[in-house]
Amino acid sequence: MRGKSVLPFFLPVGTFILAILAGTVLLRATAILPHGLPWTDALFMATSAVCVTGLVTVDTGTAFSPEGHWVLMGLFQLGGLGLMTYTSLVFYLWRRRVSLTDRLAVGQALLQDPSFHLGRFLIRVVRTVLVIELAGAALIYALAPEGMGLFGALFHAVSAFCNAGFSLFPDSLMQWQGAVGMNIVFMLLITFGGVGFAVLDECLLLARGVRFGRRGLSYPSRVVLGTSALFTFGGAVLIFGSEMVGGTQGHSVADTALGALFQSVSCRTAGFNTLDIGNMTNVSLLIMMLLMFVGGSPGSCAGGIKTTTVRVLWAFMLAQFRGRGQTVVAGRAVPAENLKKAFALFFCASCAVLLAVLFLSVSEGGNLPHREVRGQLADYLFEAISAFGTVGLSTGITPDLSPPGKICLAVLMFVGRIGPIWLLTLLQHMQTETRYRWPEGDMPVG
Repeated sequence: MRGKSVLPFFLPVGTFILAILAGTVLLRATAILPHGLPWTDALFMATSAVCVTGLVTVDTGTAFSPEGHWVLMGLFQLGGLGLMTYTSLVFYLWRRRVSLTDRLAVGQALLQDPSFHLGRFLIRVVRTVLVIELAGAALIYALAPEGMGLFGALFHAVSAFCNAGFSLFPDSLMQWQGAVGMNIVFMLLITFGGVGFAVLDECLLLARGVRFGRRGLSYPSRVVLGTSALFTFGGAVLIFGSEMVGGTQGHSVADTALGALFQSVSCRTAGFNTLDIGNMTNVSLLIMMLLMFVGGSPGSCAGGIKTTTVRVLWAFMLAQFRGRGQTVVAGRAVPAENLKKAFALFFCASCAVLLAVLFLSVSEGGNLPHREVRGQLADYLFEAISAFGTVGLSTGITPDLSPPGKICLAVLMFVGRIGPIWLLTLLQHMQTETRYRWPEGDMPVG
């Protein structure tokens, strides 16, 4: 990395850490619990908010004052759009120019392309986000004026768009399990926030008559939308089948179908739930873990390894089975560099989740025999994937974790939010063209 600035890669990490520390102090100061909020829980909640995860160790609605709720909303709004986005926008409006460092950092985070015009793009992003969130809040309030209230509607609209998953109700959105209108509004907000800012901006421009190719949308946008739709509806069908066979929820067919679709969307990575997660079948939980691990799309509020990564890996496996030399996605070959990044991200994400499960297994009962902790391994895996994917869904064990276990999940949330962007950007930054080749040798595999 000689001769190259490392500031674009460590600046987002530093700003997120500062936001988490500030949020920790503010949340502890605004907590209204009888014995106060422990520093570990305050740090966990702040990390969950900034990393737009939604995992909680205390009840959000009753543990904090109204000021604390505003702090939480501010934290996941900042985390959703990215502190670097806001920072660069302030500098742009103040000086009408943005430094090359900010340009690189925000470009990689939002569009994976540092050559775009940052100022105009950021203004469109912030304007679009605010309009969508306010429209969502108005619809939520209109559908449930007594159940939500004005602030509650705004809080949940921002939380849904930022894919944060924070709710002011202890059962999340289970009281609206059969409310079609509320479910649709939340699913649209989650989808808009998880599809990626570049894709959302392109769709809005397309609606105004601006085309990005012969098919209207650009190639990356078509891949993102197609893959997202496949995971959303495919996951909904599988969850619906599992819940109908298991019959654990006791709802009607229509309510179960709506709940299955909502949970499939929420796994992308919003964290709201209309079904009782702890009462779902193991098959449904396994499907949800896969959806959470994939997450949303690049440049969005969502976490996970991203839909495009899975699409590339799946295309590579198909190419191997068919004996093709190229990996093809939607009629175009994937460059070798993209394949390397996809495999690196998948490997690092898998290792992070497995290490977290190992740590939780030790910290939450590593000295107990298997018969006494039977079933907890699945809970730890679900919790770890939810934290890494910044989803926020839980089987209910988060508040009961030990302080080391909570710190472990907090670190995993931070890695899941910052890690993929940071890893891919750093790999691209470190790559240099080699002027030599090593001799090849056969290696037995399998």
